[in-house]
Amino acid sequence: MSQVDLHVHTTASDGRYSPSEIVRRAAKSGLVLLAITDHDTVDGIPEALDAAKEFPTLEVVPGVEINTDVPTGEAHVLGYFIDYAHPELLAVLQDMRTSRQERAQKMVAKLADLGMPLEWEHVRQLASTDAIGRPHIAQALLEKGYISTIREAFDRYISRDGPAYVERTKVTPLDATKLILRAKGLPVLGHPLTIGDPEAMIRELAAGGLVGIEAYYGGYNEGEVARLLRFADTLGLIVTGGSDYHGLDESAETKIGGVHVPMRAARRLLNLADDRSLRPRREAS
Repeated sequence: MSQVDLHVHTTASDGRYSPSEIVRRAAKSGLVLLAITDHDTVDGIPEALDAAKEFPTLEVVPGVEINTDVPTGEAHVLGYFIDYAHPELLAVLQDMRTSRQERAQKMVAKLADLGMPLEWEHVRQLASTDAIGRPHIAQALLEKGYISTIREAFDRYISRDGPAYVERTKVTPLDATKLILRAKGLPVLGHPLTIGDPEAMIRELAAGGLVGIEAYYGGYNEGEVARLLRFADTLGLIVTGGSDYHGLDESAETKIGGVHVPMRAARRLLNLADDRSLRPRREAS
């Protein structure tokens, strides 16, 4: 198990466990550095930071994962050490969550047309927040017995090419990168190999202020990691990594700390945060 996980989700977006429970699990797993990176929301950060006071060996990084749109699919931009009370950041994220709700309602309607009706109020309850995502719809499908795994929901119905997929309002990767910078954070491109031409995207974003890429990620083989490390080195970018843990399908998901992220990579992130005066001092517990 790794001591570092810089990509974890909570109930603030589409994760199964609360921010405080995620912190507890991370500490129990022996992590020393954990980033809370919920989709399009920072609502889980205060609870996570408060919970971390009970675990002096664990540092929690306030983060976010902004879903953006590219012609070949989606690009996700992670923001680390963000000012999670930044007014512009909060306004943009709220607009994105509103779009998520509208999209989710349309997807539920499409699924009903396909013979798989779901109760909208139950989907909202599964989300427990206004950051409704496709995993919540997948969970509702699973509960109804329409599918046998969460993965099946995406593969058959709600992936980008699926019959129940609906587009939603998104910012561009460059817009997200610059927004994170204005919110005093460090922008990093998440799981770059899901993008059609990752190297072109990374070059474009690096010119706009991107500081790193997520090179260590569940499912990436040694060759893919090496490729990303070489490219990061060429452009002078840091590298990060994490599990992208949601807790919705324990049999298939990478566990918290399940992706090996070298401490030297984590230290480069921390050093950059220190250099830019973004890393607050932890209060004594």
